Amino acid sequence: MGATQNKRDYYEVLGVSKSANADEIKKAYRKVALKYHPDRNPGNQEAETKFKEAAEAYAVLSDPKKRQQYDQFGHSLGGQGFSGFQGFENSFADFEDVFGDLFGSFFGGGGRQSRRGSSGSMRGEDLETMIEVSFLESAKGKQFELEVPRYESCDHCKGDGAEPGSSRTTCQDCRGTGAVRISHGFFSLQQTCPRCGGEGKKIEKKCKKCKGEGRLEKKRKISLKIPPGVHDGSRLKVPSGGSTGVRGGSTGNLYVYIKVQPHHEFDRHGDDVLYTLHISYAQAALGTQIEVPTLDGKVLLKIPAGTQTDKVFRLRGKGFPRLQSYGEGDQLVRVFVSVPEKLSKEEKKLLKEIAELRKEKTDH
Repeated sequence: MGATQNKRDYYEVLGVSKSANADEIKKAYRKVALKYHPDRNPGNQEAETKFKEAAEAYAVLSDPKKRQQYDQFGHSLGGQGFSGFQGFENSFADFEDVFGDLFGSFFGGGGRQSRRGSSGSMRGEDLETMIEVSFLESAKGKQFELEVPRYESCDHCKGDGAEPGSSRTTCQDCRGTGAVRISHGFFSLQQTCPRCGGEGKKIEKKCKKCKGEGRLEKKRKISLKIPPGVHDGSRLKVPSGGSTGVRGGSTGNLYVYIKVQPHHEFDRHGDDVLYTLHISYAQAALGTQIEVPTLDGKVLLKIPAGTQTDKVFRLRGKGFPRLQSYGEGDQLVRVFVSVPEKLSKEEKKLLKEIAELRKEKTDH
């Protein structure tokens, strides 16, 4: 009973309020643990005591059920007291996410972000490349054949890394488990075995071709279909187009970025094609029919009499295919009425007559 009465309030130990959420408790614990960690305070018994005290507080307050009991009964817990800190090394896995980043440098890194599995397998790398396509190819689509340098399984050792005929021996450091436990004072952490890389076995004789890596860099031709309507800057995913994994690990992906070359006549706006049509003032005034280029070839466009500059005509279905749905965009034809900079004497005479008929004032 006296032992529990002497214990400090867990919230006070971590310096948080009783309404603190899980993230606030975790952040406070990291701060206290970093301050009083034995590696930073060698031989300081008081610091070690406070470090253990903080770990005990976090063990309770980070567990919703234990926290609820603590809030109701305090340290007594109905006369039983908290034993959450007993067997600290065995319960360390419950808050490894806190220590993994905080004290990784003390133990050579926890390896939580590693792609290597317990058997030594590792996912292959994702690869990226970029290809240029013409404006029309982005509209119509095209089949490409890419030559991609990537790592592939060694054909000599079949990806094993060991010279054919040689054997693998159990790693003496981890005794075949692929992991070792490192103790630092009272503190203990399990990490990937550095000698065997987590495989649990050591290669007796490395493959002479891949030097034990199990993979070799090769150039592989990969077929890729550019879908009609692809946008500039699009990223296409080729599943398993990346490097082969290590020791049976999955193959990475290939990501292809698309760069669309500009067109000398067309612009793109969403799924629509923009085209500027230059016509004379006579054509604009009297009306005409003009052949207009589209993604599918030329079509005849009727220009009604009296058409003004910036008038936009819409050619339905003459735009880009819609990638995310059905159908196609439109082609928008913007009219620009061109005024000649120089006129012949006959043209000036005719225009003056027109101006006089329309009672329009001119400088000539």
